Amino acid sequence: MSNMSSTSSITAAGTYRLGDRTLNRLGYGAMQLAGPGVFGPPKNRPEALAVLRAAVAAGVNHIDTSDFYGPHVTNEIIREALAPYPGDLVLVTKIGARRGADASWLPAFSPDELKRAVDDNLRNLGLEQLEVVNLRLMFDTHGPAEGPIAEQLAVLADLRHQGLVRHIGLSNATARQIAEARQMMPIVCVQNQYNLAHRADDALIDDLARDGIAYVPFFPLGGFSPLQSATLSEVAEGLKATPMQVALAWLLKRSPNILLIPGTSSTAHLKENLAAADLDLPPQALAALDGIGRAG
Repeated sequence: MSNMSSTSSITAAGTYRLGDRTLNRLGYGAMQLAGPGVFGPPKNRPEALAVLRAAVAAGVNHIDTSDFYGPHVTNEIIREALAPYPGDLVLVTKIGARRGADASWLPAFSPDELKRAVDDNLRNLGLEQLEVVNLRLMFDTHGPAEGPIAEQLAVLADLRHQGLVRHIGLSNATARQIAEARQMMPIVCVQNQYNLAHRADDALIDDLARDGIAYVPFFPLGGFSPLQSATLSEVAEGLKATPMQVALAWLLKRSPNILLIPGTSSTAHLKENLAAADLDLPPQALAALDGIGRAG
């Protein structure tokens, strides 16, 4: 457990615009509220409800979810825990995938599937309009891959015209796909894998920052080699922090347009993650952490 205060204020991490809303940069990802493998109900539903309520009480006003988590499970838990929703809370969801009966992740990219996914999110969250919908690209489930997206974006543009969706983002997208999408409509955020060890989007993050577009990294501790993990653990030990806190603090320092959505199903871990807002990374620690990416 970290020695850092669990009563820290996440406002120390600053704010950034997502569409026309101002969000605290430390948010919450609801993926882990479902059962093992993001499938089925949680092992501890009361704790799942408590985590969401604790996040909002701590100042989190950005929750990332999807109706294909569970499926339906996380959205139903969010609605039970938080509805009627606070006025400053922004729920961001994803469409473009579905779950197989064996818990596999499958593309759901046809116009009918996309429209149905928006309807499912609206119903299960209890909303009349979705604030932000990320189009999850599934040309390769393991990372961004080129593929056509104009037809899918046209569906989202129509749903926005109908008033069912306010803003549109992309997830698991290449720089070329993002550029194509921005020619068709405003894109308010990009959600890709990025962390200390997995830094393929370095140039993209800087480009988006120049244009005022939020970047939302997922898997803040994903894809580390044993050597990289050892370096992270050493830095964390020196700062009397957890590796997750250090990884989150580095992301906050990396670029002002980065919005974080660390997920957990534990209120104790939630407090630890949010305490990353107060973690200062001295130059020596920062140099060691930056070396993780170069080693990768």
